Amino acid sequence: MNFHSILFERAEDSKNNEEPAFFVDLNLDQIIDSITAGKQEYNLAPFFYTPLNDIDAIEYRHEIMRDLENDKLFEHIKSFGQNMRTMREYLAQADKLHYKYQKERLFLDAVDIYCKSVCRLVEDLSLVDLKSRGFLSFREYMTDYAKSDGFMSLLAETKKLEADLLAAKYCLLIKGSRIKVRKYESEIDYSASVEKTFAKFRQGPVKHYGAKFADWPGMNHVEAGVLDLVARLYPDVFSSLDDYSAKNVAYVDEITGVFDREVQFYMAYLEYMEMLRRTGLQFCYPQVSKHEKEIYVYEGFDAALANKLSIEKSSVVCNDFHLKGQERIFVVSGPNQGGKTTFARTFGQLHYLASLGCPVPSREARLFLFDSLFTHFEKEENPRNFSGKLQDDLTRIHDILNRATFNSIIIMNEIFTSTTLKDAVLLGKRVMEEIIRLDLLCVCVTFIDELASISEKTVSLVSTMVPGRPGVRTYKIVRRPADGLSYAISIAEKYGLTYDRLRERIKS
Repeated sequence: MNFHSILFERAEDSKNNEEPAFFVDLNLDQIIDSITAGKQEYNLAPFFYTPLNDIDAIEYRHEIMRDLENDKLFEHIKSFGQNMRTMREYLAQADKLHYKYQKERLFLDAVDIYCKSVCRLVEDLSLVDLKSRGFLSFREYMTDYAKSDGFMSLLAETKKLEADLLAAKYCLLIKGSRIKVRKYESEIDYSASVEKTFAKFRQGPVKHYGAKFADWPGMNHVEAGVLDLVARLYPDVFSSLDDYSAKNVAYVDEITGVFDREVQFYMAYLEYMEMLRRTGLQFCYPQVSKHEKEIYVYEGFDAALANKLSIEKSSVVCNDFHLKGQERIFVVSGPNQGGKTTFARTFGQLHYLASLGCPVPSREARLFLFDSLFTHFEKEENPRNFSGKLQDDLTRIHDILNRATFNSIIIMNEIFTSTTLKDAVLLGKRVMEEIIRLDLLCVCVTFIDELASISEKTVSLVSTMVPGRPGVRTYKIVRRPADGLSYAISIAEKYGLTYDRLRERIKS
């Protein structure tokens, strides 16, 4: 069969990556932690560290995600995952036990769960109208696997061994400290007669004196000794159990096992989407291009912030943006705490999630498929670094520009704040000139308004405040020329000269 992965149609797309350097700057680490919460056993994070570089690979995932938005299919896959989890719990418990036959019986139960899960999944998939290449290919693979000689043999052997063990009945003759074990010889079961005799004395509900056994009862040495004697009474059955356990150690089909883990990537993301959708936010399947840099987003939002605000029962402000023609760079200015950094993070999150083949947090979007994504966010000065903050900023941005290609994205947030305005303008222009030369997509959050109009490739965005209420932010980012107030406002805030602060001081 051609099918090998529900995540990667082509084997060469599969990689094992570490967390990208920009994750913390863009709060993507928080997003992935929220998505994968409760699914630690699957180790899903590496899948979210592996962006795709092919449009068809992204479409492959879009198709699968759309199929899984069918509630019936979602529930079928969820049920399969729960069964496989139960199977692993049986195996884990067997590893903790000490007595051979109890371990082997739990192993047999685990295989039984696996076989039933496979058969049920094949039946469930046959009843769903699948559209995606991934699930159509997987259904064909599973149908053939369930009919294969290997699986049919495992299923038949499992059923026979369970029936043989169920038929191995025995009696215990207990006298003092001695126990005798012999085969069951159709002795009368007096329990029903005893219950019937004493039923007439029942007067309403009575206290239950029955013992409650643990879900995973461990055997003591007496029980283990009894079981050893039972094995001697039925040597053929228990010999078959020994052989079965030895030869079926690797009973889980490799591709089926990989599917069980990989499909959780989609399940986890869809559950995360649904959680945010319940708050009124929207997700969409974006158009993605490797060549067109004319992008747009309607009602985009920072998913990490939205998750936090949803817990606090607070509303989320969405923003629109677009680049057309030769436009490549958003220069975002405005007062502090006005949503500029959130906008930069939103831009990065949208592009990265799109590169994973996931729906993105917006109503509608067309995005660019980058080869590399770089961030340069302001960092606190390290007292052990004797070169100083400015040199550190210059070194970092120099390294980024050396590594960036025509298809890269750069997100810069408040660089060169440690120097004078004159030097910051000079350095900022030099950096922007190089970004323009490379024709990169870029977001630059800055207090330097001059950067917003140095080229036809730059677009000025400004964070806004409520009209007539100085200091009250709307968190809306709009297209308009920089008004020259952002740096003044930052200075006023630094020295306590804002409108609100002055009113407070006058009142006091």
